[in-house]
Amino acid sequence: MQKTQIAPSLLAADFGNLDSEITSLEAAGADILHLDIMDGHYVPNLSFGFPVIRTIRFLSKLPLDVHLMVTNPDFHISLLLDMDVQWVSFHQETFYHSHRLIQTLKEKGIKAGLALNPGTPIGTLEALLPDLDYILVMSVNPGFSAQDFIPSAIYKIWDLYNLRKKNNYRYLIEVDGGVTAANAKALKEAGTDILVSASYIFSSHDYSQAISALRNA
Repeated sequence: MQKTQIAPSLLAADFGNLDSEITSLEAAGADILHLDIMDGHYVPNLSFGFPVIRTIRFLSKLPLDVHLMVTNPDFHISLLLDMDVQWVSFHQETFYHSHRLIQTLKEKGIKAGLALNPGTPIGTLEALLPDLDYILVMSVNPGFSAQDFIPSAIYKIWDLYNLRKKNNYRYLIEVDGGVTAANAKALKEAGTDILVSASYIFSSHDYSQAISALRNA
């Protein structure tokens, strides 16, 4: 069985000490760095933009997983294509032709994902499931860190896992929002491949211990 991958979300990092934060995460065993890009329109918050992404790319060799919470993912993706990011997900509600963006990413060798809000049913992705490299299940409403986990996300993960198994799909299941060691075991048992965690890791005094607790729950 493939090990569960841990993707710390840098949204909760200390940006005044970004270099040391990333170095600590690498030493602690992080598999992926998760980057939440917010525009203040699709979600009621702003995070960071392309100069910070370039800096993070310079500071780390880990794969970068960009989650676009923006109203114009096509614009962002056009610039991300040459930034050496490995994963990009966006919300299909923000773009009329999701399949076109998915294919654009895949043609550049970037893993293409779609994000599902707590209120977005899986059925809206049905025609796209064969083409997706991963699905990002939001277990909080997007826009802010340190929110409480929404338990109904477990059922969505189970359904995605069963659909994958039944139809021989190849997408990975990623979960973001309120992920802690207390719910990591249930998330993995439901079929989660990648756990994204922000405040749980960054509020810990020992990143290695926090990442290990998530992976081995």
